[in-house]
Amino acid sequence: MNKILIVEDDRTLCEELSILLENAGYLVSTIADFNDVFLQMKEADVDLILLDINLPGENGEVLLQKYRKDSDTPIIMLTSRTDDIDEVLSMSYGADDYITKPYNPTILLLRISAVLKRSVKKGQTQMYNDVQVSFVSGSIMRNGMEQILTKNEMIIFGLLLDHKGEIVSRDDMMTVLWDNDEYLNDNALSVNISRLRTKLSELGIGDAIETRKKQGYLLK
Repeated sequence: MNKILIVEDDRTLCEELSILLENAGYLVSTIADFNDVFLQMKEADVDLILLDINLPGENGEVLLQKYRKDSDTPIIMLTSRTDDIDEVLSMSYGADDYITKPYNPTILLLRISAVLKRSVKKGQTQMYNDVQVSFVSGSIMRNGMEQILTKNEMIIFGLLLDHKGEIVSRDDMMTVLWDNDEYLNDNALSVNISRLRTKLSELGIGDAIETRKKQGYLLK
């Protein structure tokens, strides 16, 4: 069972998050004393941290930057801000994901699940038939030929690989790729799928991803 630490000074929101995560099957711990948050984060034995940006004392971005110097535990940033600069800074400091409040509970759970799956894969190599998939280098290799995937292309391919032989809907893909409805762009997903198919074609497996009209995509 995965353990999650919530670093959120809004007690009501923290309690709501705790209930949501516990009902989803996670073990949850929280921080009540915000005098030394960094030390408590370092000492916490968890699989993922939900870290609010607006905290008393050191803000979440500062804590993230310090924490990343010696730990790779996945971190999802939570914020009520809508400035793009916060997302850019968070991701550049090493955040694994970023979601704005008020969040959709279902979307938050999907994003947490996706980050945890990626963290398990990190440092691992998986096989898709005779294709070697490296989640470290973000590459796929077949018969000595290599293709480098973008972050979104790897997320899409990893999602399809996790559900090989099953249909993955466009809505599920966009939910994993983006935070909320404001950022959903159907055309952008189509572009990513097209580019991924082109790279698979370069390896001689251009027909690996099958389109199911009005349903989604299937990795054969």
